[in-house]
Amino acid sequence: MPRSFTSNIRYAKRDELNTLQAIQPELNRAEAVCAVLIPIKKSAQWWEMAQDERRAIFEEESHHTATGLEYLPGVARRLLHCWDLGEPSDFLTWSEFAPEYTQVFDELLLRMRASKEWQYVWA
Repeated sequence: MPRSFTSNIRYAKRDELNTLQAIQPELNRAEAVCAVLIPIKKSAQWWEMAQDERRAIFEEESHHTATGLEYLPGVARRLLHCWDLGEPSDFLTWSEFAPEYTQVFDELLLRMRASKEWQYVWA
């Protein structure tokens, strides 16, 4: 089992963080019996960019946070960090939802994978 940890949200601005905290439900909701764990590894090109360059791709071009907000509270997500621990993945994305949100989750995943940010994810 990969090791990971929660950390501060690195790319969110204060208004985005406030909105996320107001809408994001707690994990382990009784109705959220479906869960998906997605390991993500970013390319060397991603990590060679400065944080402001990554932020521009992550938010201004890919609209990562705004897209995720559209699917709350039905699909709750938590990002876990692995890269500082020497694990094969840089991140683990944990998502929880009730069965009736399965198609909604699939749509969210398709939108994330169609974004410019996903060009920096190793398959």
